[in-house]
Amino acid sequence: MSNPDRISRVALKKITPDVSAAMGSLHAAAVAAAQDAKVEPEILELLRIRASQLNGCAFCLDMHTKDARAADETEQRIYALSAWRETPFFSGRERAALALTEAVTFVADGHVPEDVYAEAAEVFDEAQLAALIWAATVINAYNRIAIATRMVPGSYQPVKK
Repeated sequence: MSNPDRISRVALKKITPDVSAAMGSLHAAAVAAAQDAKVEPEILELLRIRASQLNGCAFCLDMHTKDARAADETEQRIYALSAWRETPFFSGRERAALALTEAVTFVADGHVPEDVYAEAAEVFDEAQLAALIWAATVINAYNRIAIATRMVPGSYQPVKK
């Protein structure tokens, strides 16, 4: 649905291709760090969806829910993710990653609380914690880019994994 009153936004990739490429490289490095640390891909996708929910990023929600489905994530878990604390659908590791993601996303509201970090440190080693923090940081940056430039959701198609 288009809005005729919407102001056209800057095309970052076109205007600042070097910065866009650097952001892509940061994303690739964060993904590689998570793979090297053996962070479950399902956790990373849940993290991306949750941060995108919190930030209200329609483009990233469209992308990452499609990626999650392509990786065989259940509809039930995708739909329940915004209320993950109230459901039995998520493992201890997933819960710790989601809490850490929320804290990183809302860092201005009180930093990352000690109890949230300690809970994550109980179930993830240092390399995994670093990878999760990078993953949360990268998706938050992408959310802000997509929101600021009003990237339109709907056209993204995942590659079946």
